[in-house]
Amino acid sequence: MNELLTPAEMYRADALAVEAGVASLTLMENAGRAVAEEIVRRYGARPTLVACGPGNNGGDGFVVARYLRQWGWPVRVALLGDNTEVAGDAAAMAARWKGEVENLHDILTLRSSAEGDASKGPVADASRPTALRRAPQHEEVGLIVDALFGARLSRDFPADLAEMITGAGVPVIAIDVPSGLDGASGFPRGACVKADLTVTFFRKKPGHVLMPGRLLCGEVVVADIGIPVLVLDEIGLKLFENARPVVPELATGIHKYGRGHAVVVSGGPLNTGAARLAANAALRAGAGLVTLSGTREALAVHATHVSAVMLSDLDLKELLADQRNNAVCIGPAAGMGPETRAKVQTALASPAAVVLDADGLSVFADDPQALFNAIAAKPGRGVVLTPHEGEFSRLFKDLTQQSDSKHERARSAAKRAGAVVILKGPDTVIASPDGHAAINTNAPPSLATAGSGDVLAGIVTGLLAQCMETYEAACAAVWLHGEAARRHGPKGFTAEDLLQQLSTV
Repeated sequence: MNELLTPAEMYRADALAVEAGVASLTLMENAGRAVAEEIVRRYGARPTLVACGPGNNGGDGFVVARYLRQWGWPVRVALLGDNTEVAGDAAAMAARWKGEVENLHDILTLRSSAEGDASKGPVADASRPTALRRAPQHEEVGLIVDALFGARLSRDFPADLAEMITGAGVPVIAIDVPSGLDGASGFPRGACVKADLTVTFFRKKPGHVLMPGRLLCGEVVVADIGIPVLVLDEIGLKLFENARPVVPELATGIHKYGRGHAVVVSGGPLNTGAARLAANAALRAGAGLVTLSGTREALAVHATHVSAVMLSDLDLKELLADQRNNAVCIGPAAGMGPETRAKVQTALASPAAVVLDADGLSVFADDPQALFNAIAAKPGRGVVLTPHEGEFSRLFKDLTQQSDSKHERARSAAKRAGAVVILKGPDTVIASPDGHAAINTNAPPSLATAGSGDVLAGIVTGLLAQCMETYEAACAAVWLHGEAARRHGPKGFTAEDLLQQLSTV
């Protein structure tokens, strides 16, 4: 269930389910009941406010309210807007709700819980503790169900309403997405509610896993509401949440050259650490042999630190002429001079799979097309680019300026470059030139440390040396990188710790 559906694709999935004979009212009933069940599973009965919008998200909310009341919860329903705006399935579910429907704007007031100062109007100082209350009886609410707007919101969500709900000081349960969140991009449209739990249906959306949406959603639960899985074949998805990979297994009697020989290009003698991290990571990722390539001065420094990693001062073209050296990484502290650019060109002219990171990308900032042309000159061979946002902006300036979601920018970059792109960050995206993309979600914040990206480049190189398919190797490397950091934990974490954890991962 790692497929990700855009809001438009989810709308199509609903329609296909209806075409297959599943009534739309049944889907809404199942959705509302699933949300109510998740609430009861986590919380004891308490005064609950279900805030409904006029669309299908609000229809789900009416179902939630009905089930919670059946199960003994004290429930109030408040509608944003006029009753006449509710139509279709939402109106049918509203009719099944036998309680009062209040006006949300009439009952939501934000007051200081310390002072009860009503003079500040509908929005109090956000720095003060707040409580959601009912006017005029001042009955406190213990839980809010956000059923206002779903992932296809077409206009900005009002800040005062988001502040009232988020600042209420009670658990907030969002249906589909927190109101205000764009389900396609993960960015708020205007303001956005911050939920403790988000219950979505059938499959997650990009907004659930991209930043900052991932933080705004809280815990995300995917509920089965009866949409047939076969609709995914009709939609033809190409976007996924990055999942636990299948990595190459060791066959009995395999030779070390059968596991591939990775080459990592070193920087100068005062800049050897990054390449060494990448080389050790390639070895830990399973490459049979790893060689550091560089000058004698740089290799003399490496020689005091490595044992299993080999050293070579051969010219890179000569080194890669041996086709057993089947994967090469250039970039970690390689230097920003013409030598690095020339080595990238040499690597891309060889049969080896190529991983370009850091300086190996930035040296083409003045002429990105020269890099893309060199990649295109030898099609059919794997190339992976591993930029962070700064490096990405140097190669793809126009894409950086666009408002497209992160996965769409990465897809466009991969197609232009003719290479797999790993666009790094807390929500790293891996994109292939054929349009497939994956969003990674297992990386902890501790990965924001010096040398972390060098280790990732080395893992990719080690997996490519073992002849993994390029896109699969990139996805696997990103997942393994995140899992290694997660297993270590945040305390005292350094890039070297990733190397130690890789073997257990």
